[in-house]
Amino acid sequence: MIDQKKITKDIEIEDLVNLVPDSVVYLMEHGIRCLRCGEPIWGTLESAAKEKGFSDEDIQKFVDDLNKMTNGN
Repeated sequence: MIDQKKITKDIEIEDLVNLVPDSVVYLMEHGIRCLRCGEPIWGTLESAAKEKGFSDEDIQKFVDDLNKMTNGN
């Protein structure tokens, strides 16, 4: 569990993966490849999601879901 860290759309992918290792699987399930697939991506969660055509609403759902993962919910 991560204490007092809040994930935002501006979090760098590298930082996100370090904070929440399971985020790799979550992102891959949503079509955003990172690290495990051999195609590392850099930049923010928002930029990676926008590159794949996700809307602002989709990105907010990702942020909400990933924050739940950090809280063990």
